[in-house]
Amino acid sequence: MVAKKAQQWLISNRTVRFGETDAAGVLHFHHLLRWCHEAWETSLEGYGVQMNEIFPINPINNQNTKIALPIIHCEADFKYPVYTGDSLLITIHPEQIDNSQFQVKTSFLIDSKNIGSGLLLHKSIDIYTRKTCNLPTEITNWIKASSIGFKG
Repeated sequence: MVAKKAQQWLISNRTVRFGETDAAGVLHFHHLLRWCHEAWETSLEGYGVQMNEIFPINPINNQNTKIALPIIHCEADFKYPVYTGDSLLITIHPEQIDNSQFQVKTSFLIDSKNIGSGLLLHKSIDIYTRKTCNLPTEITNWIKASSIGFKG
């Protein structure tokens, strides 16, 4: 696998849609965490990891992985309101915590202004025994590559 420049697969853009806002016209809180998850999935794809290499499809007839990466902790901070039509620059910062855990910090900017952030903490578990196991190689390679030559 040949990785693209870090800037290309750690950064994404998103426009806030009307259906993502509440009755006050402001972003509904849960979308920020959803976007955190989508951003790291998009980053994995951009890096070259196939989704079926790290996400279990079916534990009975599974042809790809025996490991799940559940979120064991999450956070979201809102610094400014976000409205329909706002264009967001989303930057992720993956970090390995230990052999079985990693976190992805996500920054949200509008016109270079930090409007919010999120954090997802994942733990690697065996899908059959539910016991902690080592992170998949694809994830550790992605994390290592994310810290090479990127100032974000």
